Amino acid sequence: MAFPLLLQLLIISTLVSLYVRLWRSRNGPLRPMDWPVVGVLPALISRLHNLHDELTVILAASGCNLKAQGPLGSGMRFFLTADPANVRHIFTSNHANYPKGEEIAEIFDIVSGSILTVDGEACRQQRGMFQSVLSNPRVLELMSRCCRDKVVNGLLPFLTRMESTGTPFDMQDLMTRLIFDLTATPIFGVDPGCLSTDMPSMHVAAAMDTVMEVGLLRHTVPASCWKMMRKLNLGPERKLAVAHTLLHGFITEMMEKTKARYSDRDELAAVDIVSGDPEYSSDKALLSRILINYMIAGRDTVGTTLPWVFYNLAKNPRVVSGIREELAHIASLKASAAASNDMAALFESLRLYPPGPFERKVVVADDVVPSGHRLCSGETILISIYSMGRMEALWGKDCHEYRPERWLSEDGGKLRYVPSHKFMAFNSGPRMCLGKDIAITQMKAIVAAVIWNFYLELLEGQSIQPKLSCILQIKNGLKMKVKKR
Repeated sequence: MAFPLLLQLLIISTLVSLYVRLWRSRNGPLRPMDWPVVGVLPALISRLHNLHDELTVILAASGCNLKAQGPLGSGMRFFLTADPANVRHIFTSNHANYPKGEEIAEIFDIVSGSILTVDGEACRQQRGMFQSVLSNPRVLELMSRCCRDKVVNGLLPFLTRMESTGTPFDMQDLMTRLIFDLTATPIFGVDPGCLSTDMPSMHVAAAMDTVMEVGLLRHTVPASCWKMMRKLNLGPERKLAVAHTLLHGFITEMMEKTKARYSDRDELAAVDIVSGDPEYSSDKALLSRILINYMIAGRDTVGTTLPWVFYNLAKNPRVVSGIREELAHIASLKASAAASNDMAALFESLRLYPPGPFERKVVVADDVVPSGHRLCSGETILISIYSMGRMEALWGKDCHEYRPERWLSEDGGKLRYVPSHKFMAFNSGPRMCLGKDIAITQMKAIVAAVIWNFYLELLEGQSIQPKLSCILQIKNGLKMKVKKR
């Protein structure tokens, strides 16, 4: 029954899409039609090509909050919000009532049982384990040394070669390779070599992309549809099965390389700490999923953010000049002080292009959120982080502009405080990103090295838009050129 239903919905959505285009050409912006049987699914499918911007328009017209439902019988009931007061209530004040829920573990079954998909005590235990890894001085030293080595001996030489030949390159692919290596090396103590001179194929990174792309599909259609496709090994689910095999194979290979290292090494990799825990060492399948979670947490956040940062900087040379002036001042003092301009540039990119454009929660018990909406047990909450960063009510009339100055004090010397329930790039409340400081440090180092040494130039004629995925990658990459300073 499920597969014919999906076919019917696709046919309906095509007809609705034509209606939407005709209606909009005559009447301007359209709020989603909530049909009696199929709910908002046809409207959602018809807008997938520009999902996040369309959702932003809809939420702005709906006062930052919207209730919707899926097809009849699907059990899909949604509350969409971009309201900071609601976010604070859901993520902090009453967070126990709004877990990720069991469905998220099904959607991201590649990491089920890991911190991305668990709640309650299991989440607290894994956060403690993550914290022990990310606060270990020897692991932090390995991360720092790896970042420095990759920038000096990998990133800058590559850009120098591109500059000397005038060759365009894909900045997104370059950052994916760089961050993949920077994430994997501290985890396993072994460098995958994705940024090596021969630029090897990136099958594992492509598999991680597939997980996030199919994950979005699983978010947007009834579970019965994608589960039937998985059972029949059809379409995206067939591609996802191949991705799962690749990812687990990569973890097994890297674990073997870790074991093969000489035993009296001075370095300590993250996997040494995780695999040393009896709870995880005894369950190899769970350990594999946790390590994949590590890779996703590192690569899909920093690796997704940096291309957008360079895109914004290439379009705003005045911002680049301000960062260079600050870097020159720091260099002249031989100091390592935190620069406010580059932090503002990073945060402004994260506001407009958050690596995770939405968060999903489920309602345990009936509740009323600050906006006055009554939420019922079993409803799904979708927080549009992308939309929150583009709400005029939150950021002013220039909310769609890239303007790092909004993050600086009047004298430009300090960063303004913005609460996490308004700026959700690093999550909020008890699930605040544990690797936030490490991620910011890495991004600052990479951005500073690139713009200090090179001028950035965007290739003309390319269409810059987000890919349909659970992470906000650029659909067709980011083609750039560089020139030596």
